[in-house]
Amino acid sequence: MSEKSSEKSEPTRLGVFKTYKLYVGGKFPRSESGRVYEVVDSKGKWLANAPLSSRKDARDAVVAARKAFGGWAGATAYNRGQILYRIAEMLEGRKDQFVREVAEAEGLSKSKAAAVVDAAIDRWVWYAGWTDKIGQVVGGANPVAGPFFNLSTPEPTGVVTVLAPQESSFLGLVSVIAPVIATGNTVIVIASEKAPLPALSLGEVLATSDLPGGVVNVLSGKTAEIAAPLAAHQDVNAIDLTGAGSDLARDLEIAAADNLKRVVRPKAVDFSADPGTDRLTAFLETKTVWHPTGSLGASGSAY
Repeated sequence: MSEKSSEKSEPTRLGVFKTYKLYVGGKFPRSESGRVYEVVDSKGKWLANAPLSSRKDARDAVVAARKAFGGWAGATAYNRGQILYRIAEMLEGRKDQFVREVAEAEGLSKSKAAAVVDAAIDRWVWYAGWTDKIGQVVGGANPVAGPFFNLSTPEPTGVVTVLAPQESSFLGLVSVIAPVIATGNTVIVIASEKAPLPALSLGEVLATSDLPGGVVNVLSGKTAEIAAPLAAHQDVNAIDLTGAGSDLARDLEIAAADNLKRVVRPKAVDFSADPGTDRLTAFLETKTVWHPTGSLGASGSAY
């Protein structure tokens, strides 16, 4: 008997394939339609089946986002900052997974994908630091000609739908989600249609951080199919069209006008550049309060 044939053969291990699910209301449902679609890498190799969200999934996400809005908007800016920083910590701990998914999604080398993931984590930290500072930048006391205090303070717009960038599956994704929730809004994000896996994995990170369920809801599938009912939904207050093509963006903007949604139009963005504060202020409303100063006695002096 040959030496090779006398060796004991190693048992073959059955691989465990990852099942990607939506992230809605802090839970991981499959699409209510039961549909999935194939996700492939830059070379056409199959990676996974992703949920193909339906109009019902979109409506469920709005309900979850609205339910979470009061508590999230009412949290202190400091607390929101701590939670965003915790998300960055969780991303750091799962960096290897995201490097692999970004490399496959965008056709990058491992080193370039690692740089993208590092930038995305840094972006979370950057926005975490802004939560308790943006109020001082865009709010304050206004000079008025009269015996009044006039104070302006920023408040979140409400429930925001975000069409994530199609090409930047992770850094772009983070760059459009983090500023929306940093300022107290809740969000329904439609992941990149061709590269949704980093977004669906982000849902797993959010679920194991301190972020309340419903603050971020992640849907995957056909962007146009999901975005249409959200643009027309009466309980959605704003929509970011970053991931929409020109024709789709026009149709969605028309639908959004029905209840006067705030709209951020799509434009070319270098997500690796300094993001500035534009996306922080895009979904803020300004509340202005007038208050009489009052009199300090017979002299008529006031404070």
